[in-house]
Amino acid sequence: MRRNSSLFALPLAALCLTACASSSPSAPAPAAVPSVKAAGPYHLLRAIAVGGEGGWDYLEADRAGRRLYVSRGTRVVVLDLDTEKVVGEIPNTQGVHGVALVPDLHRGFTSNGRSSTVTIFDTGTLATIREVPTTGENPDAILYDPATRRVFTFNGRGKNATAFDAATGEAAGTIPLGGKPETGVADGKGRVFVNIEDTNEVVRIDSRGLQADARWPLAPCEEPTGMAMDRSSRRLFIGCHSGKMMVLDAENGRIVASLPIGQGVDATAFDAQASLAFASNGDGTLTVVKEEGPDSFRVLDNVATQRGARTMALDEKTHRIFLSTAEFGPPPAPTAERPNPRPPVLPGTFKVLVVGP
Repeated sequence: MRRNSSLFALPLAALCLTACASSSPSAPAPAAVPSVKAAGPYHLLRAIAVGGEGGWDYLEADRAGRRLYVSRGTRVVVLDLDTEKVVGEIPNTQGVHGVALVPDLHRGFTSNGRSSTVTIFDTGTLATIREVPTTGENPDAILYDPATRRVFTFNGRGKNATAFDAATGEAAGTIPLGGKPETGVADGKGRVFVNIEDTNEVVRIDSRGLQADARWPLAPCEEPTGMAMDRSSRRLFIGCHSGKMMVLDAENGRIVASLPIGQGVDATAFDAQASLAFASNGDGTLTVVKEEGPDSFRVLDNVATQRGARTMALDEKTHRIFLSTAEFGPPPAPTAERPNPRPPVLPGTFKVLVVGP
């Protein structure tokens, strides 16, 4: 995903990755937030004050281990999903974007965009095991494919993907993608799908043979970012910066539906038990989509969250959604060099929002 230094293509909202001022590493009690009216069953429950320096990107929820991994520029902050308190961090992850978890090995992997590396860590102790280079610059999204027991990084400037053996940490191969990759998903059956942001396509990867074997256009979608999957119905949910959620048939790339969402999307998620898809939007909304059947979808709600809350993680146990954002000051005056200056992050205001039924 786009780290939050380039948060929006929205007025007043190209928001984040400027640094926040330091605060205590231990998390305060969850902060109260103003009540939000929502027409549907989901609403903003509270904000967890985290503070600290650095920007942010992906969040990853570990349903079994009950942890939430939050990227923070040079480290990953780890929260307990149930108490919502900070329990530790993974340091020295330069330009970190995301986290992939391999539960049976008790390992996690971070994609470090600035250093073009992956940090492998112990999910029990959070201790770093080793750091390995990717085969392309600026690894962004990262995922674990259980079918091949491989971890894939999607390398933005490299325009390729690196596959790592999860057990050894060694690179198993490189897959050229023909464009800038964004988020991907694994179907658990030997296929990985990834958005290509600058060509408005989805690429399907044979995760065993380590080669791209299909390319599907997404028009009228522009700048696809978030991707989630209903593995039962074989449907992909793709968030687009053109204000659309595209639903694709993962068997053949057929566009099944195009649904309106908020502006500035960066993440999508799918709750299999509730048959709901979500898009987190930088304009301060969370779009909720109901899957009524493999070819039938409708928007249920656009829940008010907070401007800048465009990355999220879903805890499928509680059906709660966690989103990262902060408070922002007024943007500086435009100049010839910076006609659209970004608003500054207010010191110590980084938080994780909790949205739920």
